[in-house]
Amino acid sequence: MLATRMNNLGTETAFEVFAKAKALEAQGKDVVHLEIGEPDFETPSHIIKACQNAIQNNMTHYVPTPGIQEVRESIANNISTTRNIKVDWQNVIVTPGAKPIMFFTILALAEPGIEIIYPNPGFPIYESMINFCQATAIPMKLDPNNGYHPDLDDLATKINDKTRLIILNSPGNPTGGVINQTDLKKIVELIEKYPNIYILSDEIYKDILYQDKHISITSFKNMLEKTIILDGLSKSYAMTGWRLGYGLFPQELTPHIIKLAVNSVSCATAFAQAAIPAALEGPQDELISMKKEFQTRRDLIVKGLNNIPGIYCPTPEGAFYAFPNISKTGLTSQEFEQNLLNKYGVALLSGTSFGKYGEGFIRISYANSQDNINQALERIADFVKQI
Repeated sequence: MLATRMNNLGTETAFEVFAKAKALEAQGKDVVHLEIGEPDFETPSHIIKACQNAIQNNMTHYVPTPGIQEVRESIANNISTTRNIKVDWQNVIVTPGAKPIMFFTILALAEPGIEIIYPNPGFPIYESMINFCQATAIPMKLDPNNGYHPDLDDLATKINDKTRLIILNSPGNPTGGVINQTDLKKIVELIEKYPNIYILSDEIYKDILYQDKHISITSFKNMLEKTIILDGLSKSYAMTGWRLGYGLFPQELTPHIIKLAVNSVSCATAFAQAAIPAALEGPQDELISMKKEFQTRRDLIVKGLNNIPGIYCPTPEGAFYAFPNISKTGLTSQEFEQNLLNKYGVALLSGTSFGKYGEGFIRISYANSQDNINQALERIADFVKQI
């Protein structure tokens, strides 16, 4: 018999829809994939070469649980430079993918009677892990009429003495929204009188911004000591399959997070860690090129969706997702997702995959070619017209 807490564990719907789409393809149906959130580019060759060299040099054994020192130093230097802060490499922990950073953080802080505030619509694993760890998940509504920024008036009513963690995600999945400096400052002010609140700042999409420079909440006074930064290589360098993530923790949390890592993953793959300095310190040309292509695709898909009656799509400020409102089509988000896949061969995600405030919306990943995006737009237009 399973432990009852397993009933609280959710999933990531993108992989479920991907499996359904692949099953349809196996039956001969042509499917355009707009469901999976991973860059459709190749990992830059200099990063691959660094890993190959590490394997050839027999870097194939255990390494310290928080990561190789030189790798952690490289990450610390990158975080310091990109956030305009000064961090200690000993508070950096390397993990197999970035999900363990959120898992370990929530596991270390959550317990019955504790509240954790998370973005909604937001990455579904936040709510899943909060529930699994038996804390109370408190949704922070993102305002679709304000670029999917947090509704700060709503947030102010939800912070209290039971709040132990607030999760921020900027640029955000699924909305592409970015929390600006003004809003970050207000969030800092809201928690000033609550010394026991931590921030988990999910900055995995920080390099995919289309206008302003990335701003981390750690750049505000006294926030470095209260914030966990979650980051990694998957999105910025097209390295989803490499499973390389890392976190920066307040000093008081670091030994406890290392202990959780010892009990679960032991360490991230030794030779794969050689790719981290190569990515962070090496040429950034392909990252810049990838971001430019994403911006072209973003503009293409926003314009195309807004030309379809019944659909309204705000312009994403970052990441590679659009989160259009489809409520005027008369379909629920789930009906839209399922019918579009089964009848028209376009795989995307219902907004409800990202929380209760996602009803009436869909998520589209534009990590696909312009030709495929145009084909998908034609099919979506035909689908809505048929409705």
